[in-house]
Amino acid sequence: MTQRITIDPITRLEGHGKIEIFLNAEGDVANTYFQIPELRGFESFCVGRPVEELPLLTNRICGVCPEAHHMAGAKAADAVYHVDPPRTAKNLRELLYSAFFVTDHTTHFYALAGPDFVMGPDAPVAERNILGVIHKVGLEIGGKVIQARKYGHAVIEMIGGRKIHPCTSIPGGLTKGTTEDQRKEILEMGKWAVEFGQFSLKLFNDIVLGNKTYVDLILGDIYTHRTYYMGMVDENNHVNFYDGKVRVVGPDGKEFVKYEPKDYAQHIAEHVEPWTYLKFPYLKGVGWKGFTDGKDSGIYCATPLSRLNAADGMATPLAQAEYERFYSTLGGKPVHQRLATHWARLIELLYAAERWVELASDPETSGPNFHAAPAEIPTEGVGIVEAPRGTLTHHYHTDERGVATKVNLIVGTTNNYAPISMSINKAARSLIQKGTVVTEPMLNMIEMAFRSYDPCFGCATHSLPGQMPLEVTIRNADGEIVEMLKRN
Repeated sequence: MTQRITIDPITRLEGHGKIEIFLNAEGDVANTYFQIPELRGFESFCVGRPVEELPLLTNRICGVCPEAHHMAGAKAADAVYHVDPPRTAKNLRELLYSAFFVTDHTTHFYALAGPDFVMGPDAPVAERNILGVIHKVGLEIGGKVIQARKYGHAVIEMIGGRKIHPCTSIPGGLTKGTTEDQRKEILEMGKWAVEFGQFSLKLFNDIVLGNKTYVDLILGDIYTHRTYYMGMVDENNHVNFYDGKVRVVGPDGKEFVKYEPKDYAQHIAEHVEPWTYLKFPYLKGVGWKGFTDGKDSGIYCATPLSRLNAADGMATPLAQAEYERFYSTLGGKPVHQRLATHWARLIELLYAAERWVELASDPETSGPNFHAAPAEIPTEGVGIVEAPRGTLTHHYHTDERGVATKVNLIVGTTNNYAPISMSINKAARSLIQKGTVVTEPMLNMIEMAFRSYDPCFGCATHSLPGQMPLEVTIRNADGEIVEMLKRN
């Protein structure tokens, strides 16, 4: 008789999802399903809207990474109108984006992933959270985390007009610039962020790399998959979050393809399964071969670890030194151990802070030329940026008035849906076997398989292949269930 173990809701992620684990008659894992039951539908209701509105509409997909959708939408709108923003506008957009990366990676490391390592994967569930982390490491470090997020959102508000859901990027640049006093203020905050990035890496080194149990867990087979890796790179093949070409390397670390954003559809296709609203992107040049890794499977990964694997280095000195230490410690490129993504994320945090300082040090960032007026008839455009949790693609088609007629979004987490599903399956099969007494810490270790990807399902689901399932529970004034209605 088949048994079912359900983890619902899964915790410490953005959005909602559940894990179903099916056991066979012998008590071994027969299969697992990582289901995303929520729905957004942005691709549909963006149709019919002026394309200049889409950077504002799509950033409402969720409150975690609206800056990423704002930037990808603005770059796609630039392409639709065939306009190249001036240097000041590009500096300001990337400066906002770098500050956003610092805040986002800070949130994931300290609030979502950190409890698994600082408190331990088998710590009491009531302590395995941000409050438990602060209690253990001290209020001073908690204050640094809050300060990092405060500075990041201050920069986002100065440039983007709001602390969340920025609104100033339009086709051709921005609606406003910054003053010289603001640039200097942003520069000082950036210098503090660099120190915070170095501090976070030292903390990781002391708490995680200094613990043999954790190192063995990172390097073990349970959280390892050999897939292709994707990330945006600049002209030197260094990691870049805002602009460049998308590079894909194989499980052997060799370049498989590098393409311009406008050519993404030549290389990426999407597979659909009937049990989830989320799609499974894969490499067209290899093909969909099911949920399996290796060189013959088109499944790829797009995460901080993937970006480091896909690049030849970092464009800033402190991050480059950490990049070299990362690969020398873990035995060279590429690194396939998924838990190492947490370390890669902190190296990216440091890079974002250094880039923040570089851009804020450029006097042209506060220049008056922050917008170029579009002058051509709108047609079609693609915008790609690196969201904290993966490569983010916006593709807009419009009529001659600039009204959207077709919209396609491939969101950061969507890229990773297949590898996340494989990681959960492998963790479950490794931890649950015949005769195993399933415990809460064991289920948390299965959740750790997806947590390293920092998934955001709030914005990943955006198509409606069928009818949305619905459960309605009606209770009386005493809270007792009167009736339950279900639509599957």
